[in-house]
Parts: sequence; structure tokens; C-alpha cells
Amino acid sequence: MNEVTTIDRTQREYSDAVKKALARKPQLYINGEWVDSSGDQTIDVEDPSTGKVISSFVEATDKDIDRAVAAARAAFDDRRWRGMPPVAREKIMHKIADLIEANADELAELEAIDVGKPKGMAAVVDVPGAAAHFRYMAGWAGKAGGETQSPYSMPDGMMFAYTLKEPVGVCAQIVPWNFPLLMGCLKIAPVLASGCTTILKPAEQTSLTALRLADLIHEAGVPAGVVNIVTGYGHTGGDRLVKHPDVDKVAFTGSTEIGKLINRNATDTLKHVTLELGGKSPVVVMPDVDVAETAPGVSQAIFFNSGQVCVAGSRLYAHKSVFDKVVEGMAETKDFWAPRASLDPEGHMGPLVSAEQHERVLGYIDAGKRDGASVLMGGDVPSSDGGYYVNPTILTDVNPQMSVVREEIFGPVVVAQRFEDLDEVVKDANDTQYGLAAGVWTKDVAAAHKIAARLQAGTVWVNCHAMIDPALPFGGYKESGVGHEQGRLGLEAYFETKSVIMKL
Repeated sequence: MNEVTTIDRTQREYSDAVKKALARKPQLYINGEWVDSSGDQTIDVEDPSTGKVISSFVEATDKDIDRAVAAARAAFDDRRWRGMPPVAREKIMHKIADLIEANADELAELEAIDVGKPKGMAAVVDVPGAAAHFRYMAGWAGKAGGETQSPYSMPDGMMFAYTLKEPVGVCAQIVPWNFPLLMGCLKIAPVLASGCTTILKPAEQTSLTALRLADLIHEAGVPAGVVNIVTGYGHTGGDRLVKHPDVDKVAFTGSTEIGKLINRNATDTLKHVTLELGGKSPVVVMPDVDVAETAPGVSQAIFFNSGQVCVAGSRLYAHKSVFDKVVEGMAETKDFWAPRASLDPEGHMGPLVSAEQHERVLGYIDAGKRDGASVLMGGDVPSSDGGYYVNPTILTDVNPQMSVVREEIFGPVVVAQRFEDLDEVVKDANDTQYGLAAGVWTKDVAAAHKIAARLQAGTVWVNCHAMIDPALPFGGYKESGVGHEQGRLGLEAYFETKSVIMKL
């Protein structure tokens, strides 16, 4: 289905606040100060809506990374943060959330021009979500603790035993390019609640909001060295962090391929590791659904953020009795999801993040066509004078051997398949190396519970998709990750547990 509506994809003018942020000197935030790099290399910032360079930031050297780790180590060892009363730490975390909300418009615009997502989407998802993570974890600052435990093998009254929860130490946190502000806050918030210290490295494609966040963290009163933010490439700065002997924990969100490499490299010093990795999430549509409600819902599951979401509903399994109506209903959303420049107030989907990602997604679409898939919608690039746009795409007539079915595309591409019975669809949905998330659409509550229990995924949504909440743990099965983030489990990942046994 070809483009019908002519869209002007000219990018809007940036606000004065964003122009100021783009014009800042490329520096690193280390030990509570903006400092120059020991090297002279920088990385260009592109606006994906135009493909033009709009700013630059530092490519951190090994010396820069070592300096940041040393600052975090000193801040942890002298207890300047973890030694504070929990109520004081909680107040500072709420202050960070206040400042995020006070600067919401600027942060949404920065996120939009850095990632390519619509500013309107960043304003209602990314920015409020970032603040919410600080507010939720702030409440845990004074509530996480150990417990007393009566020994099992000893006489009553002979021993007194209890456990302590102690912060794990210096954390290296590496976040992806698709939700840089939200993921950065999701990572930093449990660090502050637990009493740890951190070095955050944002993705080399999207570092603008992380740098602006450093200003807000400083303004909120977080002591020097507790949070350090360094920019650079994953294979240099990120690798240095993962291997550094003074780093106690690594938390990474990104591809399964890089996650496996990080896990291997962290093994030499037996660091604590949390990994939130890739996905190829199935969405199961049962025969009893209201197609008028379901079709837009499953469209949002894949086209939200241009499909650049680890939990994107990229494999659609619709019952044969409703398959045609569901995919036709999805196709009717074409104009709604037509890609626009990120600052276009009418936009719901923007460009892909980079030329590299643009080429990757188009390569998968071409591979699907060569393998025999039919293009029901999209599969091409809209007319534009620049930018990394791909039209929302629905592929049908696919089979499990195709790369578009088995591999994570990370773009606005869904593969749609029919099924006949429940056992069949559960087997097909689970036939993947991934297990991050899944979706079920049905009016039958009993069926929803039965299917959710059988799907091998860390999160299962029913009649919705990608509903993430700070209070609910988030993690993956199989090759989609190790450990959990968010909720109490996410906080526990930043603690050591110590047993104390005292003879009376």
C-alpha cells in the first residue's frame, strides 16, 4: 500500500532552551563537576529527522573512565551518600523528579531531536516515566532492610541472628539509544535508593538528555562522585567500565549479542550483572476479540517508537477466523502512523534513530521479500529530503524459518501469521531464543490466564501492550536477560545480603 497523504517532513525550529543545550561545550560530568576530557575526540549528534549534525559530545578516554570510577569509589567508601539519613536521600530523589518535571518541555524536545521520536510521545511517556522512577525508588530509601531469623539447628535462645542489606558498591550502568532519558533514570534511581554510586554511560547515538540530567542531579544536591555521566562508544568506554576492577556491578540494557559479551567480560572479577536484552515478542489475538479495538492496539504494539522497542509486538498470531479483519484493521492505521519529523505536532511515529538502523531495517524487509513474504502495508521509504524514515510495514505469508520471523528487527515491521488452536499458537509463540514480553488479546478471562501462564516471557500484557510501571519487576526469560529491574526486585539487585550470628 503506497503513501496516499503528502506529508511535509521539514523539521521545526528548535527552542531557545534546546539551542543552548546543543551549544554547550563537550564535557564529562565527573565528581560533581563538568570537566574536559583527557583526549580531544568528539562524537557528532545527528537529528534523525534530517540526518544533519546538530551538536557533539565527548568520546571518553580510558583515563576519563578511570577518573569517573575513582570518583564513584571514593564517594562510596567515605559514605557521603549511603551514610546520609534515608529521609535526606529520599528528599533529594524527589527533588530530581521535581526538576525533571520543571524542565519537561526541554527534555521532551531534546529526546525528540536526538532519538527521532515525536516530541508529543516523549512528553507523555518518556519524561513523566523518568520522574516516576525517582519518585517510586525514593520511597524505598528508608524501607529496604534485613530481618531477624531464628536459627533452625540451634536451641532457642542460644543465638541471635539477623540479616543486613548493604549497597553493593560502585555500579557501571550502560543504557540504550531508544529511551535514553527514561532508561537512564530507571538505572540511576535504584542506585540512589540503595546507597550505591554509579557511572552512567548513555548510548553513543543519544546522549543529549543524559547530559542535561547531570545538571538536574547536581542542582538537586546529590553529593559529588555519587553519580558520574560519561559519554563515548560502547566498545571503548563501555568496555573499560565493564572490565574495571573497581566496579562492583554492571547493569546493561541493549542487544542480546552485546549482553553476552558484557556477561563474559564481567566474569573475570565476578561482578554482579543485570542484563535487559533483546526480544521478539509474540502477540496472540483470540477469535472472540472486538477487531475495532484490537487492530489499533496491536498496531501500537509494533509501531510505537518506530518499532524501536525491546518489547515491540513484532510477531502477530491472529486466529484464522479474524486474521484478515485484524490485518486489514492494522492497515487502516497507515496514515496515523505515517512517519513525520520529530517536532511535528501531528506526528505519532518518527524516523529511525540513525543511518545504520535505517539500513538494517530495510535490509530485513528486503530479506523478507526475497524469502517469499508478502507486503500488506509499507515495506518502503516515504518521500523525504532527508532523515531516516521507513513506512510502517506489515508482512504476511511468512514462515518460522524466515529471518524476519526469528530475528529482532528493531523497526516498524510486524510479521503476521494465522493459527487454529491454542496449543499450536503457544508452541509457535515460544519457539524463539527470546522471552522478554508477550501480549494476549481476548474477552475470555480464563483463556487469558491460561495463555499467560504458558507463554515463556517475563511480562505478559492482556488487551494492552508495553504498559511499564516502576512498581512492577521487569526482566526476561531465556536470552532476553538476567535479573530484574524496577519494583522491589529491581532494588534488591543493588544490595548485598549479610548474615550476622551472635552467641548469647
